[in-house]
Amino acid sequence: MTALDIHVRAKRFGEDTVLQDLELKVADGEVVAITGRSGVGKTTLLNIIAGLDTAFEGTVSPGPADRRVGYVFQEPRLLPWRTVTENLCLASRIGPAEAERWLRDIGLAGEGQKLPGQLSLGMQRRVAVARALALRPAVLLLDEPFASLDVETAVEMRALLQRLLAAHPTTTLLVTHDAAEAAELATRNIVLDSLQGPSPTV
Repeated sequence: MTALDIHVRAKRFGEDTVLQDLELKVADGEVVAITGRSGVGKTTLLNIIAGLDTAFEGTVSPGPADRRVGYVFQEPRLLPWRTVTENLCLASRIGPAEAERWLRDIGLAGEGQKLPGQLSLGMQRRVAVARALALRPAVLLLDEPFASLDVETAVEMRALLQRLLAAHPTTTLLVTHDAAEAAELATRNIVLDSLQGPSPTV
C-alpha cells in the first residue's frame, strides 16, 4: 500500500529552480534513503513532505494535516532550558513514565533530569530520534541525523536506529551523503539529480 505519493512539478527559491518534475511513491513501512550532491534539494524535499514548505507546484498525498510526521533535523534542536524528560514530554505529548521508557530504549536511562547541554552530541541525537518516534508518526523524516558524529558514534547510532525501527515500524525517508549508511539502513535508495526527479533506484 502506498503511504506517500509525491509530485513536485517545481520548487523555486526566487529565480532558482531547486526541484523539478519529481515523482516519488513510498510504500507503507518502507525505508527510503535520499542521496545526491549538496544543494540538490534533499532537505527541501523533506520540508515539503513535512508541510513546512508549501510554496511549491505539485501535491503530496496524503497531505500533512492528514498524517503525523516525526522529523529528526540535522541538529538535535532540543530546548536548552528544559530537561531531557521535559523535551520528550513536550514535543511528543507523552508522560514522564513513557519518556523514561524511551530513555531506556536509547541507552540513556537515568539521564532524564539533565539539560541537553550536559549531554554529548551523540546523546542529544539519541534523544532527537526518540522524540520523533515517540509521536508514533505515520511518516518519519531523518535529515542527516548522524552528521558531524565520529565514526564509532555514527555506527552506534545506525545500529540504534535499526533496532528502533524494527520495534516501531514506520514509513521512513532518510537524507544522507553516506552511501554505506543508505545501504545499511534503507530498503531503497533514491538519487536526486540536479533539477530533476529521482534517478532509477539502486
